[in-house]
Amino acid sequence: MDTNDAVLREKVKAMIVQCARLKTPASDIRDDAPLFDAEKGLGLDSIDVLEIVVNIEKNFGVQIPDRETGKKVIHSVNSIVDHIKASSGKS
Repeated sequence: MDTNDAVLREKVKAMIVQCARLKTPASDIRDDAPLFDAEKGLGLDSIDVLEIVVNIEKNFGVQIPDRETGKKVIHSVNSIVDHIKASSGKS
């Protein structure tokens, strides 16, 4: 993982912590942890998703145009970062 990826992942994690009002530090969130699985991941809910989508669009300038895309993108930190990179033309 290059430095830009690491910085982007940290920004995404910080955004998730803020949007979902988590008590978990951003540094404790695994990149591949499922965001909605309470046992294996963070256990986020639909209100959290809405806030995360709005903040992704606002802070990173990328769109999540529909529910199907949202399901794929808002799965983990890795999937969010991959979508941001793909949508902004970075590889």
